[in-house]
Amino acid sequence: MRGLIWIAALLLPAPVAAQSVEARLDRFLANRPVIDGHNDLAWELREKYGSAPERVDLSTDTARLDPPLQTDLPRLRRAGYAAQFWSVWIPATEAGPKAVETTLEQIDLVRRMVARYPDRMVLATTAADIEAARKAGRIAGLIGAEGGHQIDGNLAVLRQYKALGVAYLTLTHTKNVGWADSGTDVPEVRGLTDFGRQVIAEMNRIGMIVDLSHTSSATAMAAITASRAPVMFSHSNAFAVNPHPRNVPDDVLRAAAAKGGIVMVNVYPVFVSAKVRGWQAEKAAEEARLKSSPAGLLLGEPAAAVEARMAEWVAAHPMPRTTAADVADHVEHIARVAGRDHVGLGGDYDGISGTGPEGMTGVDGWRLLFAELMRRGWSDADLAKLAGGNMLRMMRAVEAAARE
Repeated sequence: MRGLIWIAALLLPAPVAAQSVEARLDRFLANRPVIDGHNDLAWELREKYGSAPERVDLSTDTARLDPPLQTDLPRLRRAGYAAQFWSVWIPATEAGPKAVETTLEQIDLVRRMVARYPDRMVLATTAADIEAARKAGRIAGLIGAEGGHQIDGNLAVLRQYKALGVAYLTLTHTKNVGWADSGTDVPEVRGLTDFGRQVIAEMNRIGMIVDLSHTSSATAMAAITASRAPVMFSHSNAFAVNPHPRNVPDDVLRAAAAKGGIVMVNVYPVFVSAKVRGWQAEKAAEEARLKSSPAGLLLGEPAAAVEARMAEWVAAHPMPRTTAADVADHVEHIARVAGRDHVGLGGDYDGISGTGPEGMTGVDGWRLLFAELMRRGWSDADLAKLAGGNMLRMMRAVEAAARE
């Protein structure tokens, strides 16, 4: 009997399992739409390529550019994208009319970028637009504004963003906005002000999605309570897995799910891994020490010297590894707490300084996550919800609330 078992083992070598996952993955991505909730390519084009999308050919491998990018059409296709939300982020330090002006420039940049590839991309604002684009063999490009400072306290600006195609507004970025608190700033509002609730009501009325990534837990809970429509976290992870203030605590996960919302997992290593978060804190402390300590560097020594010393420190203290398994841990935690109907994908690609988890260095990195979840026993039906089904359902609900 042992001989027969040994012969059977030879006939079914270990690589077969890996091959079967890869084949299943190809079949899955050919038939299930992937919708990513957050990509910062527009700002990269502004900063690195002079706000000129014509200087970057997205139909080629942009990882080979100098400077490189994490997004291009071949990688979007390889990962089965049906839609990508392009962020029109601007720095949280910009305020007033300048913030509105810069946002309009970024909206214009995205629209020009999409228009450059009419046979491959199309602007979209609704769930039906995404499905129509997919049937036509094109990737839907949607727009999200990342910070309440971008409306300059003016609901008319909010409405005009919607008219220009902005599908969601993130209530804050890294700083408070006067009517809502950021998760990475000193609390002031501890929820929403009356104007903050007006913003939510107007977003519900015009069918703009309320995005709560970057907000404090108190502001997130207040917004969930105030909103008539489901809310989203466009690029956030689970606080219970990595207690970073950018991640979502379990009570907020449950509240968002109860409202029909969705939490879209990102791949930024510092939000994925508690070890990386700790390493980053140590790195920042070492840099501060070098800049201020006479025992380290002379005060006022050129920045190049600090940079050289920091390069030596990083070489001696490399950043901890992150992998698709670490990202999958966040997906599974959110799915356990909020349910598999309330988790999605929001990579934060081209907003990541450095690189993503191993093998997930560009927009096609989701393949590794899907393969990992397949090995963990996820069905194609549940993976389809994660990939884009949950996002489409949430968008339809927001649209229905606006019609009411």
